Amino acid sequence: MLIQDLRYGARMSRKNPGFTLIAALTLALGIGANTSIFSVVNGVLFKPLPYPNPEELVAVRVTPQGLLNNDFAVFASAYFIFREQSRTFHDISLYRRGLRGSGDAVNVTGTGEPERVPALGVTDGALPLLGVMPLLGRFFTREDDSPGSAETVILTYGYWSRKFGGAPSVIGKTIEVDGKSHEIIGVLPEDFIFLDQTNLALVLPLKLDRGKTFLGGINYGGIARLKPGIAIQQANADVARMLPMVDSSFPPPPGVSSRMFEDLKLEPNVRPLKQEVVGDVGKVLWVLMGGIGLVLVIACANLANLLLVRAEARQQELAIRAALGASRGRLAAQLFLESLILTVFGGLCGLGLAYGALRVLVTMAPPGLPRLHEIGIDGIGLFFTLAVSLAASLLFGFHPVFKYAGEGLGIGLRAGGRSMSDSRKRQQARGVLVIVQVALALVLLVSSGLMIRTFRALTGVNPGFAAPLGEVQTFSITIREAQAPDPERVVRVQEEILRKLEALPGVSSVGLSTYIPMGGGVRLGSIFAEGRTYAPDELPLYRYGFLAPGFFKTLDASIVAGRDFTWNDIYNKLPLAVVSEKLAREFWGHPASALGKRIRATHTGAWREIIGVVEDMRQDGVAKEAPTSVYWPILVANIESNSDVYVERTVTFALRSPRAGTEGLINEIRRGVWSVVPSGPLAEVYTLNYYFTRSMARTSFTLVMLTFAGGMALFLGIVGLYGVIAYSVAQRRREIGIRMALGAGRSEILKMVIGQGTKLALIGVAIGLAGALGLMRFLSGLLYGVKPGDPLTLVAVSALLIAVALIATYIPARQAANVNPLQALRQD
Repeated sequence: MLIQDLRYGARMSRKNPGFTLIAALTLALGIGANTSIFSVVNGVLFKPLPYPNPEELVAVRVTPQGLLNNDFAVFASAYFIFREQSRTFHDISLYRRGLRGSGDAVNVTGTGEPERVPALGVTDGALPLLGVMPLLGRFFTREDDSPGSAETVILTYGYWSRKFGGAPSVIGKTIEVDGKSHEIIGVLPEDFIFLDQTNLALVLPLKLDRGKTFLGGINYGGIARLKPGIAIQQANADVARMLPMVDSSFPPPPGVSSRMFEDLKLEPNVRPLKQEVVGDVGKVLWVLMGGIGLVLVIACANLANLLLVRAEARQQELAIRAALGASRGRLAAQLFLESLILTVFGGLCGLGLAYGALRVLVTMAPPGLPRLHEIGIDGIGLFFTLAVSLAASLLFGFHPVFKYAGEGLGIGLRAGGRSMSDSRKRQQARGVLVIVQVALALVLLVSSGLMIRTFRALTGVNPGFAAPLGEVQTFSITIREAQAPDPERVVRVQEEILRKLEALPGVSSVGLSTYIPMGGGVRLGSIFAEGRTYAPDELPLYRYGFLAPGFFKTLDASIVAGRDFTWNDIYNKLPLAVVSEKLAREFWGHPASALGKRIRATHTGAWREIIGVVEDMRQDGVAKEAPTSVYWPILVANIESNSDVYVERTVTFALRSPRAGTEGLINEIRRGVWSVVPSGPLAEVYTLNYYFTRSMARTSFTLVMLTFAGGMALFLGIVGLYGVIAYSVAQRRREIGIRMALGAGRSEILKMVIGQGTKLALIGVAIGLAGALGLMRFLSGLLYGVKPGDPLTLVAVSALLIAVALIATYIPARQAANVNPLQALRQD
């Protein structure tokens, strides 16, 4: 019987190819979209990290309860104690992108054209802790990681293949990294990814010196592997036990009291390593998953309506089969198998769409989306497609089964003929499905409308400068100690590069700094103002950066009060500072009042006079408010104590030119830099528009996906409304003919049919508005400059949906108004 029913269902599908194609494609859209988004969610959130026993790997961080700040990574002082005293860690390791103050990358020379490549500094236990085995050679030992030992380096598979052609003889050879010769001791396996850093080229030992370690200092990422059977709660308790040991085992930095570190009130924050890798992207993905899931529900509602219409057309056939002895179960199974055939066909088409859509999704994905390389349709994705297909089959297939395979089929033999008209119950069933589609479509359209308003609000944000984003070219470069051992010589080299760049055709201004607006990178440090009272243990933290004259001019950032630094200020190491407008208002109430006031970085550092107040600049992207900031000269004396001279060796240059972003200008920049520093590779060569686009990437991605979902929902919902009204008109054709024969005019028929569609649309809009107001709180974290219950968006979307619904209803209403009464009355 099963085989017979399957054959019959296949024949019915072939008999109605138009219906089959529409039903399958509708289902394919819903299933394909859901499978592609689920594959992203699975790859990012569900799939375990690609290491042995990944559930044992944890990220080790600490949270300063004494500061209103995010959690900290691990200090070197804590690392030594944790590694020696822990009862819960099998081992712990530190890592840092870049190496010993070189930023995220290092200079590689002596192997062809100089280049700047992404590097990772680790302690000796990091790679074994992750369960990695070298493809060639060996990994670091304690000796490699000891201060003063011979310099060694490990290559990633990609860099080894690109730079050395995959030659095994590379082991034992040397390359020059940041001016120092390093022996290549190993090559990482091809499939190795460190957390989420896919472009890594080199791995180097950190070589932390315990004898020179103080409390605080540089923050490192911490990774540990728990001992078997240890829970994260136990690890947190163990870290809490060891934190006082850290304070008592290491001295504070010069000029800082140990009481200050005690009052930070550090608390442990050990968490799964996967949580560290994924970050907060889960909220965005779940919002998208929910939105695309609503599209599938709308598609199923649409199909349920189609199946109801088809089942009604076959009512007499089903009644005859029942009269000839077919049981209710046999009829139900037959109808359900017909739905299942459509589901299988739609699921296969949806799987094909998912493969294509996933490639588009990965291409469109924002740069900050973690684990992008792990996204794909795997066995779990295929199982999800099967599960979604079966769920869809149940969702849209059961209603006509229960309705037309139940009792009362015999009535169908007596209900045909000229007296047959569409019953109120049938209209209500189809109307409910249309209402569901309209309501869900409104929820999705409101979501996309709010994201559109968010995008518009972000594009209108003042970043703190007036220079066109596409006309500012940036790049970073590091001056090594071998090239300029003296701090002042470093600055003279940087100024010489700046002068070379100023002479390039079309360049109107050049500046240099340790950060770039909207690109992050501005550091966190303490700032003390003269005349303000601070507790001995108080540590007021603010953002700060180092820069040279001309940086604000290049960006066309407004000097609200006072002036910029001069090169004379730089070389004479004058104790000066420039502050942001927000800091000036916070401390002294007005920008002009800040001029002449003095601030310093530590309790023992030199006082520095404020000579200028600059407009607040967005440093973490346009979606985040401009921080309260301080700017120091690029060369500064006595910044932390009375005996130090500090210079920034890694800086970012900014050039103002209409040629920004062109290959010609970049080549000229490269030649200009090499004329001063022959082995100085350029890194992070981007225009400011790149940083703006990157800061908008997550919003843009969410906007596109929700708009796509909203468009699909609108299309399916309106098609469903049109289909219901058109079918209703076809079924009521005799009734309409009688009304017109009794004197009803075309306008009255139009009003009747349009009123029916409008009523369904209005009910759906009302329910959708209530649902949107309840669900938009899940979207609130992604919005900027607009509230979840924004009345303008709700009104505009409702009006759009009603207008489109009226258009969809008008077409069958016009057909109804053109009915010929005589022909309608002659119909059987």
